[in-house]
Amino acid sequence: MTDKRITLAITGASGAPYALRLLECLVNADYEIFVLISSAAKVVFATEEDIKIPSRPDAAADFFTQRFNARSGQITVCGKEEWFSPVASGSAAPRQMIICPCSTGTLSAIACGASDNLIERAADVVMKERGQLVIVPREMPLSSIHLENMLKLSQMGVTIMPAAPGFYHQPASIADLIDFVVARILDHLGLDQSLIARWGYQPSTTKE
Repeated sequence: MTDKRITLAITGASGAPYALRLLECLVNADYEIFVLISSAAKVVFATEEDIKIPSRPDAAADFFTQRFNARSGQITVCGKEEWFSPVASGSAAPRQMIICPCSTGTLSAIACGASDNLIERAADVVMKERGQLVIVPREMPLSSIHLENMLKLSQMGVTIMPAAPGFYHQPASIADLIDFVVARILDHLGLDQSLIARWGYQPSTTKE
């Protein structure tokens, strides 16, 4: 299904560590990545990770490229109203898109087809082209409005994956909890991952 291109949108819900780890994994998987970052997400990055994302898209792309040692041109950051970017058109957009984390405001806008900014438009494009859209909401508790929007999107084929890590792998650190969620996302994208062993399987060990 994949053409080795993917869109990663990052919105203003709590969960910047999930986005960073996911981006790192996508780089390592040699994807070409279109990154869309909301203004609120930049505030969350500063609050949760003490990271200041450059305001200019090209500078932000350079920042992520250096941070994850990506190859030149592998990461493209698009401005929120960059309507001529590939992700805005069904003829050019990647067939896969993840919104991680996804605010309930973005969730609502996508559910009603608002398309008021590039993140919403990119999601609308993937849905109308019958691609794969994965949404990772991070909110609690959930109101009836949130649940209705999730149900509406799920019925249209969107995968809803709340950032709710499990504990059966006996996490020893926050990084282990982050990897649990990211591993499940990678599973749904059809990517091999070694972050977390799948249920019923144990990590392979080398005999001496």
